[in-house]
Amino acid sequence: MLTAADYAPPRWLRNAHVQSALGSSPLRRRHAERRLAQVGAHTQPHLIETGDGVRLHGLHSAMPGVKARGLVLLLHGWEGSADSNYMRLTAARLLEGGFEVFRLNFRDHGDTHHLNEGLFHSNRIDEVVEATAEIARRFPLRPLSVAGYSLGGNFALRLALRAPQAGLPLTHVAAVCPVLDPGRTMASMESGLPLYLWYFERKWRESLSRKRKLFPGVHDFDDRTLGLSMRPLTQWMVERHTDFGTLERYFEGYSVAGSRLAQVQVPVSILMAVDDPVIPVADFNDLELPAHSRLEVAPWGGHCGFLENAHLDGFAERWIADRMESMASG
Repeated sequence: MLTAADYAPPRWLRNAHVQSALGSSPLRRRHAERRLAQVGAHTQPHLIETGDGVRLHGLHSAMPGVKARGLVLLLHGWEGSADSNYMRLTAARLLEGGFEVFRLNFRDHGDTHHLNEGLFHSNRIDEVVEATAEIARRFPLRPLSVAGYSLGGNFALRLALRAPQAGLPLTHVAAVCPVLDPGRTMASMESGLPLYLWYFERKWRESLSRKRKLFPGVHDFDDRTLGLSMRPLTQWMVERHTDFGTLERYFEGYSVAGSRLAQVQVPVSILMAVDDPVIPVADFNDLELPAHSRLEVAPWGGHCGFLENAHLDGFAERWIADRMESMASG
């Protein structure tokens, strides 16, 4: 089984910012598009509606004529989408390994802003739980596993926690550079290289602006609000579009730090990089996991990068596929 110790990128790729920037670069996007196309899978869009009328969009991919070894649900990071580079490349690896793949878009991600009136926020776990249950119903393959990156990794870990109560037949959950403590993650971005805060602020403002155009009668905030920096903009969103009231309670609502995963019943695997410039690696020192779960920390990788070579192939995609294949074989 692959472990973090097997990740040994060339020296020119042992820089966190190079890893993070190249991981989401247009160069890697072209590679991801070609790679997934070469697999030859059949992909169909799906609209998933939950009991509360929430509609989420996703893409189901399967290899023609191949009996699937199971289904893997992939979850993207904040302001990513089902077509993010790591999503396409992970899907390609899993499809080649004999799995079917469902790439889910969170609310307001991947050109889905028109599907729901309310804004996305990170505590909207209920709709993801319900969407996962509906996906499991539509594609009753076993095993059903989940893998997520960054905020998607956080959602994946919360799915693992919710699985028994929600009746989700999850076999395994894998998370790459997951958000553990949202408050500390924001503080890390505020004190780190400004590039990352600027990137997420820009993407979020674009998303909010698009939402305003689609639902002007509901979202009538002005450009001054859109001009706020990350923390006050998040505070504005929490106060006006959630029931949490304060930023602290909002962050606490989706934290999986410390002992919160100690009693998780679904086996989880976590891959983290020491040099992640977005998620503080120190958060993982206090993480409590049961015996059936595993945390692996690599010296390099940046934030969801883990690039291996000049072709921009990723170790994280191989690591996820290896975990799923091991569980299916077991």
